[in-house]
Amino acid sequence: TTEQLEALAAAPPERARLRRLSVAGAFHTRHMASAVERVERLAKTIEPADPRTRLLSNRDGTVVTSGHVYLDRLVQQISTPVRWDSCTETLAGLGATAIIELPPAGTLTGLAKRGLPGTERLAVKTPDDLERARELVREHTENTAPPQEGRLR
Repeated sequence: TTEQLEALAAAPPERARLRRLSVAGAFHTRHMASAVERVERLAKTIEPADPRTRLLSNRDGTVVTSGHVYLDRLVQQISTPVRWDSCTETLAGLGATAIIELPPAGTLTGLAKRGLPGTERLAVKTPDDLERARELVREHTENTAPPQEGRLR
């Protein structure tokens, strides 16, 4: 709540850097619980396919191999924190060499600059960025062996 944010700003944790974010809502918090219920009902009408490539869950950074599990996690994430730190750890462990962030883009590639040094990053912000994204994929997949379980190309 606004009151909780004001209290945090008045007495921040030691060595914490607080910055007000310009967001349209209290996404990824318990304040979105009513949206979870509605999206959950709609999600039950979908028959998701299993991912054809590794798909990370922002809930805990794990690789998800089931479309049903991923859909459930996506719905629940409306009201739970994004764990990009866990995704970063997983990406590093899998040997990721490039990251392409899809719209709305910019935040995660900025965080990856610090969390995944040496990893090439691209934030796709407009259709003009799509050709560079294609090039980046080609550059990081050409002349590579077929992916092994647990490895990204």
